[in-house]
Amino acid sequence: MAPRQGAAGPSSSSRHGRPSTGAVKKPARASNIQPGDPVPQKKQRRYRPGTLALREIRKYQSSTELLLRKMPFARVVRDIALSVRPVDEGMRWQSQAIMALQEAAEAFLVHLFEDTNLCAIHARRVTIMRRDIWLARRIRGLWGAGGQY
Repeated sequence: MAPRQGAAGPSSSSRHGRPSTGAVKKPARASNIQPGDPVPQKKQRRYRPGTLALREIRKYQSSTELLLRKMPFARVVRDIALSVRPVDEGMRWQSQAIMALQEAAEAFLVHLFEDTNLCAIHARRVTIMRRDIWLARRIRGLWGAGGQY
């Protein structure tokens, strides 16, 4: 027995046996836009998860500028210095001394995050967690530096 066909032939019927109307939807033309209608905007580019993170990592690895803002870091340093030695409230700081502390602090943090990332990868994860930081500091030894600095 031959397959059943629609009135217009084999290509006019869909999967459910309904005849095709033959209508083709056309996109709206720019001339159909009336004044006052919202302007259609171009769809923003979406990157796959992790693509922008890798680009950001490469950007920061190739640069040498400091990542922490200078003034907030200087305020934290002065605040800690006052809590350690409050009698000498007139303590003055050279800008180079604060810059040296900031360089050392950022180097310490970058190295700690590198070790933390290795701990996360060892646990077959790509997301770092608090326990990875704890493990990295414990492996390093006293003060978390492990004799590196």
